This record gives sequence, C-alpha cells and structure tokens, in this order.
Amino acid sequence: MADYRIEVRNVSCRFGEVQALDGVSLAIGSGQMVGLIGHNGAGKSTLFKVMLGLIQPTSGDVLLDGAPVSGERFRQARRRIGYLPETFATYDNLTGGEVLRLFADLKGVPRKECIGVLERVGLARAAGRRVGGYSKGMRQRLGFAQVLLGEPDLVFLDEPTNGLDPEGIHDFYQVLREVQAGGTTVVITSHILADIQDRVDQLVILRAGRVAARGTLAELRASTSQHARIEVRVREGDAMRIEASLAGEHAIEVLADRVRIACAPHQKMALIARVAALGDAVLDLSVQEASLEQLFLGFGGKHGTH
Repeated sequence: MADYRIEVRNVSCRFGEVQALDGVSLAIGSGQMVGLIGHNGAGKSTLFKVMLGLIQPTSGDVLLDGAPVSGERFRQARRRIGYLPETFATYDNLTGGEVLRLFADLKGVPRKECIGVLERVGLARAAGRRVGGYSKGMRQRLGFAQVLLGEPDLVFLDEPTNGLDPEGIHDFYQVLREVQAGGTTVVITSHILADIQDRVDQLVILRAGRVAARGTLAELRASTSQHARIEVRVREGDAMRIEASLAGEHAIEVLADRVRIACAPHQKMALIARVAALGDAVLDLSVQEASLEQLFLGFGGKHGTH
C-alpha cells in the first residue's frame, strides 16, 4: 500500500521559454485537505494538470497510490477523480439536470445519483432550468455537483468558490468537509486566503514554479518572523503599571485602557501566562496571529516570475 495518496517527485514543466514548474516535490496523505496557493502564474493550474495526467511534465514523476499517472491503471483510476477547473464551461441550452446526467454517463455513474447530488449543492429546484439562465454562483454549484458524482476518492478544485456568496461558500465547505470525512483526499486552490486558512490541513505556497513553503498554518507561523499581537484590556489607570510588568523583549504600545504587545510566535504562551498572573488588573485579552495572507506575502514576495 502506498504511504501517500499523491506523490510529486522533482517535477518540472516548461512551455517554450516559460518555466511553469521547477523541481516541485510534495506528498499528500489519504484523506487530507491541502490548500495550494500562489500568485497568478505561480504554477498552480499547471501542477493540477500534471497531477491529473492532462499534461506530461518535462521531467520528474507523479504517482497516485504508488502508480504512475499514465497507463491503463491510471485510466481506470481517473473514474474515481473529481476535478473542477477554474472556469466551468458547459452547454447553456441544456438544463442543469441534463448537464449532470451527461457527466454521469461520461463517468459511468448511474443517473439516479444526479438528483441527490443536485440537492446536496442546493440546485434541486433549478434542475429543470437551462444553464444559460444560471447565475455565476449557480454554475459553480453545478460544477461542484459533477465533481461529487460517483463519490470520488480524490478531488481537485481550482478556485471553487468563484461567484459564491458568503452563504454559498459556507455551504460549499460544509459539503467538502463531509466528503473529506469519508476518506476523500482534497487539493484546493483559492485566492480567498481567509476562507481556506482554517479549513485545510496543510498549505503549500508556490512561487515562480517552486514550493516556497509547506506546512500547517501553525507551522508556517512558527517558521516566520511574523509577530503575534496580544491586546490586554486593563482597569483604568493600570496601563502604565502593566506595561512595566511586561517590559522585556516585547514591543509594547500603551493606550488609555489597554496594552498592545507584539511577540515572536514561540513567546506567545509564556507572555499570556505573565498576563494572566497580573490578576484583577486584567479585564480581558485577545490574541491576533499572522493571517495566511500575511504569511503568503512573506513567503511569496510581491510577484511570481511566471
């Protein structure tokens, strides 16, 4: 049995003078949800297509369940893969139900699954309407519906929440968590970093076709110089005294009724313990850690090369 569901081994991909991928290696375990992020042109979509076997890398290997992404075994395995491209194009003159039945036939999935899948993504009432009259969010839901057909073992989602409103995004991730709970491995890209930072198990940051960083959100925070910020609300008149008590290696800002402290991630717990020991003088405290967007800018710079 393979140790990883997906293995990418030193993969490079070149199109003319453009080096889209440059020695990318990563491994994804079964049942994980991995967020793949990077600037436009960082290589995300190319990596998706290489992992799906849609394009061949210039060099390197991709394995799914220990087998190469090629040959008869992979052709059979592709029926268990769901893929939503960044732009989901379909036939506007067909109804939503007809589109989904078409995909069911292509995947070899019984058509009777379609109704349940449409209900799951909130399109059951619109199944008889032509897709040409769908909003962008409804089209995206339909694209997600075709991904879910056949209960795939592996799902690739490229900017899947484009066009969805906040409620739609919440519903999408709720369904996706249910899918993952069944053992499905999920690889997802999104430019809406706030949406994925607390929802994925691992993050991979691409820059100019290379892996700039990888890990959990906590691991990425620990590996950077980004500070955690602790705000302490205090009794009136106690701010200066508390500042003196917490003075040391921390950057401290004193306001009328609160003290703001910046510290390195590894200092956070010790500092919170010092604040808690101040007793009744402390009315409340809150902790703000580096967001995924801040980490992304720190690892990825302002622009990718390609």
